[in-house]
Amino acid sequence: MTRAPAPVAGTGRGLLLPLAVLAGVAAAVAVLAVRDPHEPGHYPACPFLMATGLYCPGCGGLRMVNALAHGRVGAAFDSNPLAFLLLPAAAWLWTVWAAHRARGLPARSALLTRNAGIALLVVAVAFGIARNLPFAVFLAP
Repeated sequence: MTRAPAPVAGTGRGLLLPLAVLAGVAAAVAVLAVRDPHEPGHYPACPFLMATGLYCPGCGGLRMVNALAHGRVGAAFDSNPLAFLLLPAAAWLWTVWAAHRARGLPARSALLTRNAGIALLVVAVAFGIARNLPFAVFLAP
C-alpha cells in the first residue's frame, strides 16, 4: 500500500485568500471608523428592525465595530454583546484558516462543526429574542 505524500508547505500563495479577507475586514473597519453609524443616514437601517420593529441579533454590530475602532470597549460591548463575545472565536478561526492555508493543509477547526453551527444558531435566536424582552433592555443596542 502506498502512502500519500506529506503536505508540502505552500509557496505563500495559500495565504492570498486569508490576507485578502483580512484586508477586506480592515477596510470595513476603517470605513466604520470614519463614517459613524450613530449618525442617521450613513448606513441603511436593519431590514428586520424596519419590518418588525424588533432588534435582530446583528443590530448594533456596526456601532460595535465603530466603538472598537475608537478604543471604546465598553461601548462596543453595549452595542452588541453577542457579536463582541464572538470576536475572539472569529479571530481564532481566521488564524487557524490562515495557518493551514500557509502549510497547504485543509482548514479544519473544532469551531467549524455541525454541532457548533447549530449551537451558534440557537444562541443567536435566543439572544435575538432576549434583547427584545422588557426585562433584558440592557441587551438592546
